[in-house]
Amino acid sequence: MRILFAEPHEFAQLLLSSKLFIFNKGDMPIYMDLHIVPGITAKGAAEAHRKDLHIQKKYKCKCMTYWVDEAKDSAFCLIEAPDPQSVIELHNKAHGLMTHQIIEVNSTVVESFLGRIYDPETSEILEGQLKVFNDPAFRVLMIIQSADPIFLIHRFGKQKTHKLLLTFKGRIKDSIEKCEGKEVECLDAVTIVSFTSSIKAVECALSIQDKLSVQEKKLLECKISINAGMPVSKSKALFGDTIQFAKRLFYTTTKANQIVAASIIKEIIHKNYPELKNKKVITLSSNDEKILDQFMNILEQKSNDPNVSVSDFCKYMALSKSGLYRKIQNLANRSPNSLIKEFRLQKAMEFMKMQGCNISEAAFKAGFSSADYFSKCFLKTYGMLPSNYKDKL
Repeated sequence: MRILFAEPHEFAQLLLSSKLFIFNKGDMPIYMDLHIVPGITAKGAAEAHRKDLHIQKKYKCKCMTYWVDEAKDSAFCLIEAPDPQSVIELHNKAHGLMTHQIIEVNSTVVESFLGRIYDPETSEILEGQLKVFNDPAFRVLMIIQSADPIFLIHRFGKQKTHKLLLTFKGRIKDSIEKCEGKEVECLDAVTIVSFTSSIKAVECALSIQDKLSVQEKKLLECKISINAGMPVSKSKALFGDTIQFAKRLFYTTTKANQIVAASIIKEIIHKNYPELKNKKVITLSSNDEKILDQFMNILEQKSNDPNVSVSDFCKYMALSKSGLYRKIQNLANRSPNSLIKEFRLQKAMEFMKMQGCNISEAAFKAGFSSADYFSKCFLKTYGMLPSNYKDKL
């Protein structure tokens, strides 16, 4: 959004630094695949990788590197190839390890999340010049979400907003560097940071909140969520499932300046959890997370249907109306209808921003029964009309 920048080159720098605008340098696409191999070892993964290298040219592939996690019985390969089938055929011929999932990736984004796209320089060399390294791909991701810059400009003007966001960005950067994190993406009101340590991620979140003044907290409405997972799972995007659920965790609190961590974070740092709880880090139980995920999955699938009601959610989730209300109220501190409306408003904003939809298109695609009702809800929630918001994009 160039309205935030004093000079055109500042906006250009934002685009160039954004991982969404950087493409793979090679001529062919790059793929990452998942292998689930019970009992896999670092040496076994190294041997399989070497077998891939011996015949990669036959399949017009370039095996760049891999990650192996002995504790989770998994390995991930990064390969430049003409298509996914070439990768699968290469593995089948080289060592026969099944490819459980494969996705196309951006090499720059891979490096941002995982720190490298080639073999690490420090590797143990065994007999036969076999390079062995045990480098897990499991990462802890922190999502930082603040108020939409357009809303801030509407309330406080361009100059104050620009100064506020520059200060905020600087404090985020300082905390990330101090806690050994790596910024993956910073677009609009969302920043994604990758960590190898859950403790460091939580320390970073607490540090960011501590650095903000009372006034800055009030204006920015900053929320932070933390989740952890593998780079390839069900989603077609790198760390897609981990990021999606981290964003869903924001729906579990109505308060600004709150830190919400997934149950997996609590499990990893269980010895330190009492201390974190005292510092107001919220976590859900694994059962509550399943309920939240189920509700949000249905909402994603049905959000564009204005006729979908709470009764439909009760049917899909096998709950009574009172049961659904109680569970969502406990999880999200708001009623199911309020949560549905908030989700649809955010979807409509995405349609206006990312797809250039007009007000009516965005309203109907997000599941509102009419553009007038959408405008009424938007004004009540955000203090400005969607037409004004659209004009400032």
